[in-house]
Amino acid sequence: MSFLNKAFGFDPKVNSARTEIVAGITTFLAMSYILAVNPNIFGAISMDHGAVFTATALASIVGTLVMAFYAKLPFALAPGMGLNAFFVYSVVLGMGYEWPVALAAVFVEGVIFILLTVTNVRNAIVNAIPTSLRYAIASGIGLFIAFIGLKNAGIIVNNDATLVALGDITTGSALLGVIGIILTGLLVVLKVKGALLLGILATTVIGIFTGETHFQGIVSLPHSIAPIFCKFDFSNLLSIEFAVIVFTFMFVDLFDTVGTLIGVSEKAGMVDEKGEIKNLKKALMADAVATTAGAIVGTSTTTTYVESASGVAQGGRTGLTAFVTAICFAVALFFAPLFLSIPSAATTPALVIVGLFMMSPIKKLDLDDYLESIPAFITIIMMPLAYSISDGIMLGMISYVVLNVLCGKFSKLSPVMYILAIVFVMKYLFM
Repeated sequence: MSFLNKAFGFDPKVNSARTEIVAGITTFLAMSYILAVNPNIFGAISMDHGAVFTATALASIVGTLVMAFYAKLPFALAPGMGLNAFFVYSVVLGMGYEWPVALAAVFVEGVIFILLTVTNVRNAIVNAIPTSLRYAIASGIGLFIAFIGLKNAGIIVNNDATLVALGDITTGSALLGVIGIILTGLLVVLKVKGALLLGILATTVIGIFTGETHFQGIVSLPHSIAPIFCKFDFSNLLSIEFAVIVFTFMFVDLFDTVGTLIGVSEKAGMVDEKGEIKNLKKALMADAVATTAGAIVGTSTTTTYVESASGVAQGGRTGLTAFVTAICFAVALFFAPLFLSIPSAATTPALVIVGLFMMSPIKKLDLDDYLESIPAFITIIMMPLAYSISDGIMLGMISYVVLNVLCGKFSKLSPVMYILAIVFVMKYLFM
């Protein structure tokens, strides 16, 4: 127990090893889809499929271990969704750069983030966010990850007339997702320990009989990362276009990470009476190191995952949770076929139920104080509708500053908030 305390901040009087282990496994299962999704996305630019799979796992392991041992927090990291799409579809396919140039931009972003973290710039940004927006961020993330889960199962689908619509929930993946939500919801109502993890596993088993779970084998040796390891092209380092690419990576990563840390920490009770997040600087450093390491092994920006909320919901509170998640990623390197057999619909119940858990801070909002509640509502609703945590935060902050300035409430605004609002507006105008 002394080792666990020193290594992970584990207190046997408060924490349970069994709970932390279950939480770590739950987080892994909720975010393990990245192991299947990332290689497919990068396949669009002819990056080696097997090498990207290994790089994805390695980046996740490194980042999550730093979070576990250094920050001692229950958050896991992996190459970020959205950031990988920007890498492939905007930088490479859209702007016409080769993927080694994009990898170089990710590496530069990571180095800059390390410097910004050391100088406390990132901390100042996080601590400048008003309390009402912090509550809103947690609630907005709840809606966002629930939406992700419903979309992954096909319960919510694209509709050209209405943008989104209810899918066919009587068959296939959507039906499995609905069954999983009901089953997991029942386990939560009955207060069964490890309800989310059991829900994922039970839904996977049911998927065998519905034809949605496809057993792909058990063991395979990890693929070599040689085709993408350290394949940087810095020939465009001093160009304006390269600077724009780096800045965009930084912008999205910063506020996705900030949103996740604030939202999940708020839910986990890891925010002190001053509104400051436990070990924030170390958590941000873990994120920066992970991004740099991820670029070296050959993948896009590595960031703190919102699915960490699923482990926190299971009771994970220390670095031991993150350590277990990292171990699961290490195991996945050798058992990739088995882990990839878990259908996306099986993780839907966990994401939906966690979305509910994340909504609880909304009870702390004073909805009758419109100077606080209007920006908060914009933050909440824009995360799922814009499919972006960072856009929700930026639009919420802009509206907060503008409304308070127009109402003459200057004392509520810090210099950092003015700077952020101006930067956000410039981002929308020129990027």
